[in-house]
Amino acid sequence: MRYQEVETAIQQLIDAAGEDDLHAFGLATITRLTTADLVDEADEDDLDEDAQAALATALETVATADASELRALLDRIDEGTLADGDMDPGLLIVLTALEHWTTYLEQHRRGELYELAIRSLEEVDYRVSAALDDFLAEPEMAAEYVRIRQLLTA
Repeated sequence: MRYQEVETAIQQLIDAAGEDDLHAFGLATITRLTTADLVDEADEDDLDEDAQAALATALETVATADASELRALLDRIDEGTLADGDMDPGLLIVLTALEHWTTYLEQHRRGELYELAIRSLEEVDYRVSAALDDFLAEPEMAAEYVRIRQLLTA
């Protein structure tokens, strides 16, 4: 499948999924992304000390924290961001995923879970570098697509 076909298929899955499946997908995906060691290579130049502490708390509590708790942590992270356009790619994936999950919890917009799915694919692409014209050719990417599809059609 081409990358655009994968995007379209995921959007269709999100649109057709029930609320319980959406929540289960979102929770499983944010948990996967926040435990994927993506922030290990983040530089001290990316976040100040308070932002690092807030990120650590967010990573530890993402599965149990409510939207207001996560929003407060994201605000602290945002205030303590030191990087100026050149943030570590793994850290950027995690922060973006946290933002989409938090916004989903606040507003229950399906589009946030679509974006979370795309961040999940980006995380795999970060590791294996998938080709856009045959996006699922890499076994890791195919497995991630299957994981997404199974969670959204449970």
